[in-house]
Amino acid sequence: MMSNPNAAQASIVAPTSRPHDGFQTSRVYDELGMQRDPNNVYLQTIDAVLTAADIVGAPHHLQLILAQPKNETMVHFPVQMDDGSYALFKGYRVQHNNALGPYKGGLRFHEHVSLDDVKALALLMTMKCSLVRVPFGGGKGGVKCDPRKLSRDELMRTTRRFCVAIAPMIGPDTDIPAPDVGTNAQVMAWFADTYAQLTPDKPNGMAVVTGKPVEIGGSVGREKATGQGVVDVVAELAPEMGIDLKGARVSLLGYGNVGSWAARIIADRGAKVVAVMDHTGALANENGFDTVALAEYAKEHGGIAGFEKGRGGTATANNPGLGGDPISEKEFYSTKVDVFIPAALEQMINEENAEWIDAKIIAEGANAPTTPMGERVLLKKGVEIIPAILCNSGGVAVSYFEWVQNKSHVTWDIERVDEELNRHMVLAARRTKLARHRYECDMRTAAYIASLEQIAKVYNLRGIFP
Repeated sequence: MMSNPNAAQASIVAPTSRPHDGFQTSRVYDELGMQRDPNNVYLQTIDAVLTAADIVGAPHHLQLILAQPKNETMVHFPVQMDDGSYALFKGYRVQHNNALGPYKGGLRFHEHVSLDDVKALALLMTMKCSLVRVPFGGGKGGVKCDPRKLSRDELMRTTRRFCVAIAPMIGPDTDIPAPDVGTNAQVMAWFADTYAQLTPDKPNGMAVVTGKPVEIGGSVGREKATGQGVVDVVAELAPEMGIDLKGARVSLLGYGNVGSWAARIIADRGAKVVAVMDHTGALANENGFDTVALAEYAKEHGGIAGFEKGRGGTATANNPGLGGDPISEKEFYSTKVDVFIPAALEQMINEENAEWIDAKIIAEGANAPTTPMGERVLLKKGVEIIPAILCNSGGVAVSYFEWVQNKSHVTWDIERVDEELNRHMVLAARRTKLARHRYECDMRTAAYIASLEQIAKVYNLRGIFP
């Protein structure tokens, strides 16, 4: 007898009256031989997703599927250095889930890249794509290296060799990488060119990555997309949290691509960026930084250190000064702000510095920047946390637009890109708000619930083969 085709969908969409007791989550851990580890970012992320799945009664088989990536690949490849010697690099590509569409996720070049980090980021991409409703699944990749210590030619050879190593598992219709920490449009250009040379039988090989330069098929607006998405979400949610962006005080942790664009865009909306910290130091300016000048300085000097008052301009009544005063790490976190945007790496907000934070909203521009212990401290203090799978999904949204343009051989103008991005971000924020009200939970759990609703519907319709 055929079962009710709406049963699985109803089990996750309808509010549950039973309290979350963690039984199903523990069952998944036991069946997969996994053990909780508060210091492991992948297990932290899985725990948060399974908690949300348990709250809404997601089918057990769906929880099992999401708890582990579909594919995990580790590669080692030699690269010739400028001095003629060879170095051996380790790379990863994790494909978490493709029920919604081709795998999608960035390539990270960083000295601390690890398999568990990449697995966590791939899982977050699955959730992110589902929440923002783009037809992609989750993937992620990376190379363990310090790109700042590589020459331009060494970086190019590392990129091309990594592409060769993972080429059999990627493609414009199967797995589409993008930029992430330590990579940029130039790296994507090298990567796409290498793939195109390897696959001359594929006429659209350059569509294998997004985040490319506009000249070779990239989309306008992609560089600022993640930062733009952060601000779009904050603008949608801030009013009901009692915050007016015009005149709001903002601090940023990290001033790379995401942080600098978020700073510029939120400043354009009338907010003041009063404190910034990155790997080189921390600065404060009570009158608000010139966010554009700071972005240009950080790009030229590799960080914000040295961008102090008196550099690049003289303070006047209309120009309070481009730079800031050096402050300590504790002073940075303790700066009283309305919105704090962590836009650097994972696990930056821990139990200790969470106690220092004096903010109304944490808008997670980076992936998984808050540890579970740090989050508990912040929630106890009444700080609202807008989670990364909502806040920083602007990048994958515009990556989807680029992919569509490549596949359709068309080009969108910036007005259309910005309009479509805002629509996706606002609707994702509203889905999260709705889930929060229905289940009376925190914003992170609500975002996962809104993502799981879509994934559960797709699995219910597609079924499990055979």
